Amino acid sequence: MHFLVNVIDDGQAEAAGRTESGTQAETDAVDALNARLGDAVVFAAGVSAPGDAAVVDARGAEPKVTSGLLGDPAEFVAGFWVMDLPDAETALRVAHEASVACNRKIELRPLL
Repeated sequence: MHFLVNVIDDGQAEAAGRTESGTQAETDAVDALNARLGDAVVFAAGVSAPGDAAVVDARGAEPKVTSGLLGDPAEFVAGFWVMDLPDAETALRVAHEASVACNRKIELRPLL
């Protein structure tokens, strides 16, 4: 099964006064987790700052583009993994490990 594992920044970037909120220790811990998970990590990436986002709605006659995030920027996706894991129980365990490694909340969602 494939899972989307979102890293949620809920103030770390703002508190650090920079876009990249991860400390060197957190980056090292995430790198170690990625190495341990090996091929289970299909893809992983950080995501740029909320101010870089654009919401595009082309459902009407004229496309509408809005700068910024769709929702409340107090919490936003700062990075993510796509992981290939055997089941939801394993995914929850890995999400717990990811939360510890990156010192952030994690949103776990199965991919359809």
